[in-house]
Amino acid sequence: MKPLAYFLVFLFALEIRGFDLIIEENPEDLVDVKIDGFSARSALHHGRYQRSTSGDDDSGELVAGDDNIILHSYKVQSTITSRLANTMVRTKVENRARHPQNLVFDVQIPKGAFIHNFTMNVNGITFTSSVKEKSAARSQYAQARAKGKAAGILRSNTLDMENFKAELNVPGGTKVQFEIHYQEPIRRKLSTYEHVIPLQPGRLAKHLEVDVRIIEPQGLHFVHVPSSLGDQFEGIHTISKGEKKAHVSFKPTVAQQQKCPTCSSTAVDGHFVVTYDVNRDSKAGELEIFNGYFIHYFAPENLDPLPKNILFVIDVSGSMWGLKMRQTVEAMRTILGELRSADQFSVVDFNHNVRCWRDQLVQASRSETEAAKKYIEGIHPNGGTNINDALLRAIFILNEATSLGLLDPNSVSMIVLVSDGDPTVGELKLPTIQKNVKKNIRDDISLFCLGIGFDVDYDFLKRLAHENNGVAQRVFGNQETSSQMKKFYNQVSTPLLKKLEFNYPHGMVSDVTHNTFQNYFGGSEIVVAGKVDTENVQHLQSMITATASNAQLVLETLADVEGLDEFLSKDNHADPKFTEKLWAYITINQLMAERNLATTAALKRNITKKILQMSLDHHIVTPYTAMLIESPNGDELMLADSPQDRKRGCCPGALAVGHPKPENSIPAWAKPTSGAKDPSSLLMGPTASAIHAVDNDPHFIINLPRQHKNICFNIDSEPGAILNLISDAKSGIAVNGQLVGAKKPLNNKLHTYFGKIGFNFEKKGLKIEVSTEGISLKDGSSTTSLSWSNLGSLIRRRVLVSVKSDNKVNITVDGDLSFVVVLHRVWKKHPVNVDFLGIYVPPASNFSSSVHGLIGQFMLEPDVHIYNERPGQDPGKADATMEVKGHKLTVTRGVQKDYRLDRVFGTAVRCWFVHNSGKGFLDGHYTDYLVPTLYSYPKHP
Repeated sequence: MKPLAYFLVFLFALEIRGFDLIIEENPEDLVDVKIDGFSARSALHHGRYQRSTSGDDDSGELVAGDDNIILHSYKVQSTITSRLANTMVRTKVENRARHPQNLVFDVQIPKGAFIHNFTMNVNGITFTSSVKEKSAARSQYAQARAKGKAAGILRSNTLDMENFKAELNVPGGTKVQFEIHYQEPIRRKLSTYEHVIPLQPGRLAKHLEVDVRIIEPQGLHFVHVPSSLGDQFEGIHTISKGEKKAHVSFKPTVAQQQKCPTCSSTAVDGHFVVTYDVNRDSKAGELEIFNGYFIHYFAPENLDPLPKNILFVIDVSGSMWGLKMRQTVEAMRTILGELRSADQFSVVDFNHNVRCWRDQLVQASRSETEAAKKYIEGIHPNGGTNINDALLRAIFILNEATSLGLLDPNSVSMIVLVSDGDPTVGELKLPTIQKNVKKNIRDDISLFCLGIGFDVDYDFLKRLAHENNGVAQRVFGNQETSSQMKKFYNQVSTPLLKKLEFNYPHGMVSDVTHNTFQNYFGGSEIVVAGKVDTENVQHLQSMITATASNAQLVLETLADVEGLDEFLSKDNHADPKFTEKLWAYITINQLMAERNLATTAALKRNITKKILQMSLDHHIVTPYTAMLIESPNGDELMLADSPQDRKRGCCPGALAVGHPKPENSIPAWAKPTSGAKDPSSLLMGPTASAIHAVDNDPHFIINLPRQHKNICFNIDSEPGAILNLISDAKSGIAVNGQLVGAKKPLNNKLHTYFGKIGFNFEKKGLKIEVSTEGISLKDGSSTTSLSWSNLGSLIRRRVLVSVKSDNKVNITVDGDLSFVVVLHRVWKKHPVNVDFLGIYVPPASNFSSSVHGLIGQFMLEPDVHIYNERPGQDPGKADATMEVKGHKLTVTRGVQKDYRLDRVFGTAVRCWFVHNSGKGFLDGHYTDYLVPTLYSYPKHP
């Protein structure tokens, strides 16, 4: 197979999946309390923290809340040996209440890290882990379930790919210790190594410590700890730096953790960051040989940047409307301003059509970059997504410039694609788009892909980039999007070398990861690893050469093998297997990339076998392995599973330590009473039970139960727009829906549908997002997800989220307020239609008198008088006059559909239709109900 050409091995690292342990809890009257790395559920509400010094052997001050949960310690220990970080997170917590409580161990894992061990100790009983082939692990898990053993599932969180979660229901008096180990290479970006440790306690900890040790045989140039946690913690850390070793320690006391002297909440919430670089002198690289493996680090300095020819290809479809587009514009202003005068560029923007700011590359002069900024600022997102034609247009511009001799021979050509979704217009088959790009793009063009948000098919973007000499990265559509985009661009904006190739002597080395790279970019680092014949070590270094098309390289890659052995053997903290682990990490990621590009099923199977064997040999969780976590006698079992398909969950499970509970237990408060109305059990018709609905594109059905009438209206808005459905600031409830567009217009009209619905229960501190991809519940910095394909429930602070089937989710609040969201799936290859959502809400008396919104304003039923029924323009539909809110409107008899019981054909609902987007029936105009985010309140009262 042709060697894969990547400019930086670590940048295409496999995105590690997060894990979420979902269990059936004892949910009667439970609320959540956030603990350091945990959420604790108890029957008690949040309260002040208590302090005591009794009942524990550990030194220091105990910190407990009214829930009688004590977080004894939270410790992060990280050892970096020659750029390989081994990190351990250990937490100790105690439930001092007399009743059971649920504890959620929630730890962020840096993207790209490999989890290789997880243990729990519950009252002296230790649960240990083992890594097995995925199907074998699932089979063992299923057998445990079938035999009635307590079992749980650690499964991928599709919305938050970097969280490891485990949830236990523990009796009063129980002490629990969680411990997780993961490893990751420290990547060099912008001439600095950066080690990021997520640190989000959630409450005050008796003993909080971060301990980082750095061992670098090449020597340390500097070590720095920026104020990433805030100025409050400035100066608390200590740094001890030697010639080749450093020790960083961070131990804030309980008083230092507090937000203020009288506060009971913690100010520790963010990332603890350590940055450093090694001594480089004039060497272009460093060769380290240890225990039968070699690692070759290559990061030359003092080279002049090469000119670049760059095409920015920007998605401006309807889904980019709002914050995503504002952040993109902000980032592009900075990026365009940083282009060098020797660079050439242009901008291609696309929705269902493709437009070019300039049809050919232009010099990056001040006047041209300013003109490009104004062009981008004037873009208004709308329509579908035609990725195929946009990329082909960008490739054509670069190919034509090359053919006409307009490019500097030493320049580097690249395309940067920015998109937030799947193709919906033009060519829809992802493999065909890949083939089209590969067929037309020249070998010397690099394609970089930046995916925005959760809906983007990141696997597709990775394949697209890796196949064409580039890398992909995902950022999330929030306030940080702009800075993340600029950071990504800075990593790929300074090309120094072209067509770089390393030559290693045959017979002396084997299983070399990479040796050919299309480009090398300044501030980064290329890492090559392999096995070495130890008998020829002394001759190896003098036989390594490197060539590039634009430079003669002198490699002073000296390997003091004996000195390295002696240095590492004297350090108790150094990892003696760092070379082997780095080789395994790089090799597995290389194989993953090769598997994505495999042209035959047989080749793909062969690569999969290699990945599986290496995963088992090195005890790490990959998409082809799973981690089994067992009690000593095997009676209790959990499965840490990382599904290969990012859009699917795995399987439900339950683990109750001490008090097993029946499955699918629903608390009494969540079960409908005679007075409560459950939207999933109400059927609308001419004499409908009271319910309001929004479904299809989107059709609103407002039921007036006192007057036995149904009033309907449609809203015609743009894709990406977010409409407020219910807003009740006094009750702390907001419900909003975001529109998505069809793949293309039908009869000159682009239909829109609800693609996301957000619920903000402000007083409970909870946000729920229901999308066509899945359901997520956000509790502060913690996110828990459910899949449409798995039946299950989540409970937080008397809010029950329950997936009843593969197309319906119920949300119940305090037992007397409920919502139903219905999922409509369409054929993925349908030329026009897209998946969408409908929402059904019964009128409820527990809203305040100020409730408003497109639906909320009708919770207080207005007086409606309909008269003068007469033949309408359509012979089958009568017209009438309706008086409401001081307006006289012409309305038309029509039929809408209720899809709760019949998702395909629906149940007919007769209603009077109000024209012009509900004008006259609604307070104000529908545009008054547009909000900026999925959880915002509108400006009207």
